[in-house]
Amino acid sequence: MIAVNFTKIPSFISRGKSVSLLLLSNSHAKHIFCSVNVARTETRYMSSQPKRLCTENMSATKIGTHNGTFHCDEVLACFFLRQLPEYKDAEIIRTRDAAELAKCDIVVDVGGVFDPKSHRYDHHQRTFAESFHSLCPEKRWVTKLSSAGLVYMHFGRQLLSHLTQLKEGDRQLEVLYDKLYENFVEEVDAVDNGISQCDGEARYAVSTTLSARVSHLNPRWNSKNEDTEEGFRKAMVLVGEEFLDRLDYYQSSWLPARTVVEEAVKARHQVDPSGEVVLFSQGGCPWKEHLFALEKELQLETTIKFVLYPDQNGQWRVQCVPAGLNTFQNRLPLPEEWRGVRDNALSELCGIKGCIFVHAGGFIGGNQTQEGALEMARRTLQAAAQPPANGSS
Repeated sequence: MIAVNFTKIPSFISRGKSVSLLLLSNSHAKHIFCSVNVARTETRYMSSQPKRLCTENMSATKIGTHNGTFHCDEVLACFFLRQLPEYKDAEIIRTRDAAELAKCDIVVDVGGVFDPKSHRYDHHQRTFAESFHSLCPEKRWVTKLSSAGLVYMHFGRQLLSHLTQLKEGDRQLEVLYDKLYENFVEEVDAVDNGISQCDGEARYAVSTTLSARVSHLNPRWNSKNEDTEEGFRKAMVLVGEEFLDRLDYYQSSWLPARTVVEEAVKARHQVDPSGEVVLFSQGGCPWKEHLFALEKELQLETTIKFVLYPDQNGQWRVQCVPAGLNTFQNRLPLPEEWRGVRDNALSELCGIKGCIFVHAGGFIGGNQTQEGALEMARRTLQAAAQPPANGSS
């Protein structure tokens, strides 16, 4: 075995010259002459030549995208493709050379063409105005798609099936597919296409989005080194880790919660004949989003007003269902005269044993038992069903 350290080569050695190297093995010197093409370490600058992001097991398959400054959408699109068996070992070629792009099996975010049949997924052409809804009318999202959204729309189910082992066509897979677009990919589409989250000037800046963090991996404007390859690789790791973490949460925590909520909704008439109260045997379940979705899917004639669940101390809570996900208004708040009253005083006021509190906002209350919490919900429903004392509506 002969170990040679080439890390320190005298600066006087010029390029392309034959160099005499002395190799030592077991204290016996051997004089070996070989021709070494020595290249001095220099700062690399961005060139117009195609950049190739290599893998250990390089295949003939090629993914094309643009070179230069990179953005979250094409980084995420490339990550998505690399998760699929057919693109697992694909070479990523970053270039704007049309001849080089024509050799690629799939092209994202460059080329001026959107054509799924030929696997071209650009969104920069003047004629492009596609959204999830325009391409899949059964989906409601109308945000203009970027390359990330285009790749996700066409390959997302296959991607999630491969990552989760759920079969395409499985209802749970479709739920995950929708959820990850709405809560991960759509934001990337909107940012890349310059779509504001709200009308008017925002009250404060949000600078920690995934798109912003990817952008910060580009070379700084005044950096002498403008090579973007290292940053692109780091960006793929960043978006990949975040996407997989989000997928794991939705599959292992969020999706099981949906099953719990669905079972509770279907059993609501066993809790109360009105069908307006649901009960969870365990607290902490994220129920609001699932409840609203299931009401629509199951086409409930009467909306649910209250949710009952135990807290960590074994006591019970009665919580009002909000009017929507992003509002503090409730469909039916607890009675105004109960709000801010506690313990025995509250029990005497409402005539229900074991009362602990009703929040001053009227959105939640507590009782020592499940029966007591249910009775608080029932009394509120009964009060709401009674006409006003003065007969006005």
